[in-house]
Amino acid sequence: MLLDQETTIANIVAAQIIKVFYPFVIARTETGAYLQLNLSPTEQNDSLFWDELRSILRAKLWVPIGKHYHQLLDNGWLAEPV
Repeated sequence: MLLDQETTIANIVAAQIIKVFYPFVIARTETGAYLQLNLSPTEQNDSLFWDELRSILRAKLWVPIGKHYHQLLDNGWLAEPV
């Protein structure tokens, strides 16, 4: 099944990380809206997490972000199996 056909896609927005500076991460959605990502205390204190965000920024990758809480999603683009 295509992810676009799944109802959970309504809660996910694709965005590119455009700015990474501790403790903030700014992303731009496909529609051009800018979001400040909400990071957990664990993420904020994890140096490997910040290194990976900088790598994502340099690669200009699209990442999945939850629409409601503006958080990076752990499971990426995977949909639940039916």
